[in-house]
Parts: sequence; C-alpha cells; structure tokens
Amino acid sequence: MSSKMPVNYASAYRLLYPMHTVLISCIGNANKPNVTTLAWAMPTSQKPPLIAISLAPGRYSCSLIEESGEFTVNIPPIELLQAVIACGTFSGRSFDKFKKANLTPIPGKRVKAPAILECLAHIECTVEDKIPTGDHVMFIGKIVEAYADMGMFSDSYDLKRAHMVYHGGGNSYHTLDVKTFKP
Repeated sequence: MSSKMPVNYASAYRLLYPMHTVLISCIGNANKPNVTTLAWAMPTSQKPPLIAISLAPGRYSCSLIEESGEFTVNIPPIELLQAVIACGTFSGRSFDKFKKANLTPIPGKRVKAPAILECLAHIECTVEDKIPTGDHVMFIGKIVEAYADMGMFSDSYDLKRAHMVYHGGGNSYHTLDVKTFKP
C-alpha cells in the first residue's frame, strides 16, 4: 500500500486536474467581443440544460457577461493551444484578443456573444443565475443553442479526431491518449 502525502487545502482543487479547457466568448453593451480561457466549466443539469462557468470577478469577461447576460462556450482543439494560452494571458480591456490570438468571431445563432470559427463545438447560453463563490463568480447558463463541426460529435465526441485541450494546472496543457473501454 502506498503512503499518502498531505495536500494544502488552498491547492486541493488541483487534485481534480486535468480539466477540459474551453474558450468563453462574450460581448458587452459596447459591442466589443472578448474571449477568455478557462478550465472551470461543467454541466449542472440536463432538464433544463444548464452549465456553470466560474470566473474571477476582476476579469474583463466577467463584467461583459454581467452586462449582457449571455456567453458562448467554445471547445478548442489542441491546434489552438497558442491561442488558448494568449486568451488566458492578455486582458481584453487592453487587447482585441480575437486579433491577438488569430481567432475568427462568427455571429451567435441565438445570443449576441460570438462563437469562434476555429473551435470544434459551441454552446450558446443565457445567464440563469450568478452565484458568488469566494474569489470567483459562478454563472449558471441555460443552453439555448449547441452545434459542432461535422463528424466530430454524435452524442459524444469522436476522440480519435477531436484532440481537445486539457489544463494540467499552472502552465501545463495536455491532450489525451485515447483508449476506449466498454463494460
């Protein structure tokens, strides 16, 4: 039996890593689109279809989502790793992150927040609730539209083709070596 080492409570959340990394696109009242990287996104309900994202309240995207009441979750492939890093490093207050990261905004189908052309899939959401959670704000989004690249998704991703980005904590990013196991 292996021995266990204690983990600092403040970094215990990293025991949940690697986390699926997404790009959140949003737009505020000034109609300036922004995109940010985050790994804190998860489904919370099937009926109604809800997902949650968690952002620090000082982030520019947080204020834009508060203004507009909507956001789009974009699923980037590993080929967009440099864009993922750029969108998580620079502030949209100072930079047009779409241009800086060479990403193409496309109109949302049901929300004003743009989608990102180069991503594999998109989930458009309207904010149902906002919950302060310590040093972050959790937005509960109702899914109002979802779409994916042809051939990438059919009730689940084709993981042999969809090489998604996973955040390992700190400055580490990964993709998965896919092995399929069926009961």
